[in-house]
Amino acid sequence: MAGRMRWPAAGLLIPIAVLTLPGQSWAADGQIDQIDTGNGQVEVLFSLRDLPAGTGADLASVEATVDGEVEAAEAELASNAASVERVTMLTIDVSNSMAGDRFTQAKAAAVTFLDQAPNDVLVGLTTFASGTEVVVAPTSDRDEIRAAIDDLSLSPETDLYAGVKTAVEALPADTQNSLLVLSDGKDTSGAAVDPLLEQVRRSSARVDVVALEQSGPALRTLESIAGSGVGEVINAADPSALTAVFEQQAEVLASQVLVTFAVPDGWEGGGASVAVSLRADGQTYTDESFVAIPAVPAAGTTPDPSASGPIPVEEPIFAVSRPMMLGGLGGLALGCALLGLLMTGTFTSRKRATLEDRLSPYASGGRHAPAGHSSPGSGPGVVQQAVDVTERVLRGRSLDVKLAQKLEAGGLKLHAAEWLLLHAGIAFGAAFVGYAVSGRILMTVVAFAAGAVLPYLYLTRKARKRIKNFSSQLADTLQLISGSLSAGLSMVQSLDTVVREGQEPVSSEFRRALVEQRLGVDIEAALDGVAQRMGSDDFAWVVMAIRIQREVGGNLAELLLTVAKTLREREYLRRQVSTLSAEGRLSAWILGGLPPGFFVYLMLVRPEYLEPMLGTTLGWMMLGAATVMMGLGTVVLRKVVKVEV
Repeated sequence: MAGRMRWPAAGLLIPIAVLTLPGQSWAADGQIDQIDTGNGQVEVLFSLRDLPAGTGADLASVEATVDGEVEAAEAELASNAASVERVTMLTIDVSNSMAGDRFTQAKAAAVTFLDQAPNDVLVGLTTFASGTEVVVAPTSDRDEIRAAIDDLSLSPETDLYAGVKTAVEALPADTQNSLLVLSDGKDTSGAAVDPLLEQVRRSSARVDVVALEQSGPALRTLESIAGSGVGEVINAADPSALTAVFEQQAEVLASQVLVTFAVPDGWEGGGASVAVSLRADGQTYTDESFVAIPAVPAAGTTPDPSASGPIPVEEPIFAVSRPMMLGGLGGLALGCALLGLLMTGTFTSRKRATLEDRLSPYASGGRHAPAGHSSPGSGPGVVQQAVDVTERVLRGRSLDVKLAQKLEAGGLKLHAAEWLLLHAGIAFGAAFVGYAVSGRILMTVVAFAAGAVLPYLYLTRKARKRIKNFSSQLADTLQLISGSLSAGLSMVQSLDTVVREGQEPVSSEFRRALVEQRLGVDIEAALDGVAQRMGSDDFAWVVMAIRIQREVGGNLAELLLTVAKTLREREYLRRQVSTLSAEGRLSAWILGGLPPGFFVYLMLVRPEYLEPMLGTTLGWMMLGAATVMMGLGTVVLRKVVKVEV
């Protein structure tokens, strides 16, 4: 394979050995240093780590397998292979802790490495102490590096992390890179090691670390650095062992073998376990690694032209350009602004509200104004015409009544037709935004569903919260009415006291009851309307008690005090049950919301992960089954945690 060798995209599973020195004991095994795949061939750079001095590998004994299947392979020394360009950066600690015999032995070991390393290996030199410096960039001029090593001097501090970082950044691209780091102490700069580990992993350079008389946390840090660079740590017990260590590292480079074999015919692509073995000095050196191998067409078939060039993309039936998308978003924003102005009556003529306009909110139980009549201050604009059409469609249907009741319970000053139009506008607007942002039909459907469901959930939650507040204030309200009655006030005057001194929503609901009473509605009927709008059985019983008292007589103030005490005890019991069931309700929300929430997250961040599910029939069947089971589980959880009080 012509050109320089590159690290593969897939990670190599290369073992990291922690070796000890002298004496040192080296793992008698081979090691895959690099795998390159492309153009139908696999090239493996293979090291024989425990090769005795004076012996070489039997290149004819090479054997390579892919997922256990033997492939015809060839082997040659990496020094003779034109497709391999190797670079090693010597990174040496020159802090004051290296003074004396340590520094002398370190310089001698570096020179030994230069003498023993193959001539095709480019060597550079980096030092670190209080600062870092690339003394010599990778070069084949050994004399220049020897002179630089001889001129090295010591300085305080040990900026280990920055030294390794500088060495990694000095390595050239598209070559087989390695670092040989010598350190006798931990980093003293106070920097974090995690950024360095991430940079080493991204560089794909092999990092071997020689730890001079290291142990404990300092040694574990060096091990993490070497592990990030799929290298090894060599723990030298004393300075005299450094020369042997560096000589051994040079011999490893000299023993590297390039193994080449063709990708199996008809390989469909994907990950495969690649194993290589060579014999030398009566032993078999072997290693195995998992790597991604591109697909290769079967023999006799016409190669796919897209395999060596850009993949053709079919022109979509309907494509949205960027200007069109931006224009659509701008038009949507302008339309929403105009709709808001129309809803507020900015573009309509103001007219004096008639008596019919003022009484319309209280007509037919207050559900909605009759069709064809504008709300106060509005005119016969486009919005009002749309509302009139929607009211004619809804008239006589149960949906109209249910929506009106929920709007009233939530305290929203909207008619059912107005809410329905607003709801539909939000749903279709969300769908448009979803399509404009993603350009995907699935995202459009999800955005439409969110726009259709969220307003309904908002209205439901608002109505439920208002009803809950009404129920929690009911006991205090009855006590206030009882006190007013005891003071000699009438029922209507007592209700007016609640309106003036009460809180929302009790004050607004009783105010409406008083307005209806002044318009001729019986006070009991007006209070019955309050009970219906709030869905409060407790208040319905209170109204029944008031009606009975007015018919048969009795002390109404004392009766209301008794009812208030009962309601207060029921409210205490209700809150206690709510507290005890809070954990179950929270679990139901989490279990019910996590799967669809994570599905939407993946669709936005990693849509390719969902392709197997959304692009196959089996995936849609699984999605449907999951939806059904999620629905059943949600219903069951709601039944379990719901306690009627």
